[in-house]
Amino acid sequence: MDLRIAKLHNDAIIPSYAHHNDAGMDLCSVEPVTVQPNERAQIGTGIAMEIPDGYVGLIWDKSGLSHKQGIKTLGGVVDAGYRGEIKIGVINLGNEAYTFEAGHKVAQMLIQKVEQPTIVIVDTLTDSVRGDGAFGSTGK
Repeated sequence: MDLRIAKLHNDAIIPSYAHHNDAGMDLCSVEPVTVQPNERAQIGTGIAMEIPDGYVGLIWDKSGLSHKQGIKTLGGVVDAGYRGEIKIGVINLGNEAYTFEAGHKVAQMLIQKVEQPTIVIVDTLTDSVRGDGAFGSTGK
């Protein structure tokens, strides 16, 4: 599969995989952005991409940023038909401001197949062992 990527900004970094077996390709900031504690921000990458039909781009946290700094991604679904700039929503759940400099890794994107099931409206659902047991229903 080919993934067509257009640079919208001269300083944009083309996404890449850090290791040959990585699931996600790194997305980088195209400009400096400081995110204060409990603040949300939208970080531009300076790129657009043409995700093939039948696939989706899913934006996920960078492990180090989420575990060490409290930076979490928001949203994160890039549909195949979208052709605009890839922007990454983040929230700072940490106690200190965090600055993404231009070129810093912000998040990672996985390209995955999409299944679109046929929706069938029914009056009842089949039984299961779990049933309607919700949050915490399986214990500690």
